[in-house]
Amino acid sequence: MPTAPNRRAVAVVLLIPLMVTLALWAFAWPAARIAPRDLPVGVAGAAPAAQQLEQRFQQRDGAFEVHRFDDEADARAAIEDRVVYGAVVATPQGPHLLTASAASPVVSQLLREAVTASVPEGTQVQVTDVVAAPPGDPRGSALGASVLPLALAGMAAGAVVTLMGLRGVRAALTLVGSAALVGLAATAVAHSWLGVVTGDWWTEAGVLALTVLAIGSAVAGLAALFGPRGIGIGALLMVLLGNSFSGVTSAPQLLPEPVGAIGQWLPPGAGGSLLRSVAFFDGSAAGGAVLTLSLWSLSGLAAVLLARRAPAAAEPVGPTEPAREPALTG
Repeated sequence: MPTAPNRRAVAVVLLIPLMVTLALWAFAWPAARIAPRDLPVGVAGAAPAAQQLEQRFQQRDGAFEVHRFDDEADARAAIEDRVVYGAVVATPQGPHLLTASAASPVVSQLLREAVTASVPEGTQVQVTDVVAAPPGDPRGSALGASVLPLALAGMAAGAVVTLMGLRGVRAALTLVGSAALVGLAATAVAHSWLGVVTGDWWTEAGVLALTVLAIGSAVAGLAALFGPRGIGIGALLMVLLGNSFSGVTSAPQLLPEPVGAIGQWLPPGAGGSLLRSVAFFDGSAAGGAVLTLSLWSLSGLAAVLLARRAPAAAEPVGPTEPAREPALTG
């Protein structure tokens, strides 16, 4: 029979390819299947021309979710409120495309290509970036790259609290304090130094801190409920799935279903969407992400506060004597 060290070696040999396969599936599959799926876009203008534009979007079945607006002002307001990613306005001079590269540079480029391909050759398409990405990050790559460090910071906080044996209020305060410091440090880098985000400084710091707290408390809560294996479950949810399903580098509506929706239910995706809202759109459409992050944070902290260390079994101090039979009396 194989010895215990041999069994462990075989387990490691089999586990590593399994983990690599899972990581490739989580990261490469959504990236290879990027395409619009019920992507919210708007159409505005006079009825005959606007109807033609709407029909062109609807020809790509399931790709776009078309919203009708009366005029350009309503379409601009919908973009600023994050109702749609962009809109096409029918004008006498031709289609006028309104985009928001701050919401997603990938979607802005996709809409530009789709509208240009749908008009007769030689027609000039006017393009206006209603909510432009910041000059420090015109392609949104730096903002997308910020999700993984946040996930790792939260993961590290939850793991360290668990491995140090912190429990109850002390563990909860440690998670909150570390998340607050990460939020301040990350905002100093992203806002003050790199210019990746351009909203209110303290609001952005609060969003980053809440994201890290949601991840860290979830990992610590899972460890409190399931022991050390909870850290592995947290790494799977927050780092592997949460980061790859977040849609921050593109948009949730460009990922395969139901990957985009799942990503928004996890803290990395919700945190990325919330950061966009407060950094570029004055907090529009932030309610769902705030609720998601708050639920993860409260659930994790509750598990940390309510979990109790299992009492250690009492060990005998010395050898015990066998019980004697009671003496028989006459």
